[in-house]
Amino acid sequence: MKRTTPFPVIALALGGALVGFLLQIGLASGGRPILVPPVTLPITLAVAGAIVLTFAIPVYRAIRGPVRREVNPFRAMRVVVLAKASSLVGSLVAGFGLGCTIYVLSRAIVPEVSSLWLSIASAAGGVVLLVAGLVAEQLCALPPDDFTPET
Repeated sequence: MKRTTPFPVIALALGGALVGFLLQIGLASGGRPILVPPVTLPITLAVAGAIVLTFAIPVYRAIRGPVRREVNPFRAMRVVVLAKASSLVGSLVAGFGLGCTIYVLSRAIVPEVSSLWLSIASAAGGVVLLVAGLVAEQLCALPPDDFTPET
């Protein structure tokens, strides 16, 4: 499995921002209330990031700790896939929250202040999940001295 590169992270963030902004415009032009992210969204994203790191730390300790021991490859694979998915979803949610924030700030009459702060908090929660996923992916990487070339 290859490490997460910047291109998909940036592309998902820009796509999420575009969708968030256009969704808010569509709702407002249709006479409906704009989407306000719930208070629980950034909290849930931060907790999910902590869980991803909690799963990655034992793999890191087994690979690079003072006492090296064998790691179940299926468990390590699941943790890496979870970390990669978390980084991509975090990027998407951060972009969506940023798009909602840009919409709220671009209005001549700013809607409720709580909608602004909740959009900013959602974007920050997405960034927390993104960073946690990237760190967990790095923690699960094999050290370079374990590389054995194929003959």
